[in-house]
Amino acid sequence: MAEISLCMIVRDERETLARCLDSVKEAVDEIIIVDTGSRDETREIALRYTPHVYDFPWKDDFSAARNEAFAHASRDFLMWLDADDVVEDAGILMRFKQERLDDFDVIMAPYHVAFDAHGKPTFTYYRERILRAGMGFRWEGAVHEAIAPRGRIGYAEFVVRHEKLHPGEPGRNLRIYEKLLAQGRSFNPRERFYYGRELASAGRVEEAARQLDSVIDDEAAWIENRIEACAGLADSLDRLGDTGGAMRALCRSLALDRPRPMIACALGSRFLKTGNLPAARFWYEAALSAKENEKSGAFIQRDHTGRIPLLQLCVIHDRLGEREVACAYNEQAALLCPDDEAVQQNRRYFERLGIHRKEE
Repeated sequence: MAEISLCMIVRDERETLARCLDSVKEAVDEIIIVDTGSRDETREIALRYTPHVYDFPWKDDFSAARNEAFAHASRDFLMWLDADDVVEDAGILMRFKQERLDDFDVIMAPYHVAFDAHGKPTFTYYRERILRAGMGFRWEGAVHEAIAPRGRIGYAEFVVRHEKLHPGEPGRNLRIYEKLLAQGRSFNPRERFYYGRELASAGRVEEAARQLDSVIDDEAAWIENRIEACAGLADSLDRLGDTGGAMRALCRSLALDRPRPMIACALGSRFLKTGNLPAARFWYEAALSAKENEKSGAFIQRDHTGRIPLLQLCVIHDRLGEREVACAYNEQAALLCPDDEAVQQNRRYFERLGIHRKEE
């Protein structure tokens, strides 16, 4: 049976490292820990699980650190986790390892990175999680690092949950990108996409718009990045007061591929704000009926196919005077998020009107 080396990079992870390793230790055959400069008890915790703990000076380059961890591995496959990750059910991973792992070179697995108040995932995507050793797989990108899958690609259903306890270092990613630019680095389309997002998060929206605009028509960029760049550009132009440009940015995505739920919701929102209720209804219905390809690697934000269009269709039908229909949409939203304040406010509103929800 093929064996797995778990390869991790850590720094000041005393609050989460044991939780992470406890969740996966039974499913892996070797644990490699690369410490990039911890000042707490991270190293001591790591040594409880493995003798393979190595120091690596931090170089403002996540790929360099991850590749260092891979370099110390000795088993058939390389798996990666962050210290604040948790493998939801190691038994599923163990069965996959026993029955199917050796049939593939890259294993993609669900990554849940945001959750609602009940712990249900709201933001998820598939990531390259396990890779065959000896095939030259290397991480690329100083931040938002990734490995391009190739060879025989398989999909597993063991889930990794990214359960952060604290926010990351503010401004770190933007600082790294700008350090690279100062060194004369030219960014590839993926780096321009993420640099644009970091600029937008920092409030530098004019610069963000330029970077994101450069990605949209770049055929070398991944299609999902191009479509998300349309949404990001629209948001930046909105913040600059260019509502017409924002609408055109969203429409540019429609020339690339079918409308993603995120785009459909954004278009619905624009038409709702201008009072064009039929157009708003069209786009929210499109979002609601969209079928996401979760295994594409695209970011899946479940609110865009559930809570948001349902609640907005409730508003639209109420304004159209179709209050029974509006109430029904609100109840569909309640099935997904019963504690949502908007759902509860809508229920009180319909009760005052004498419209009562139908009991299942």
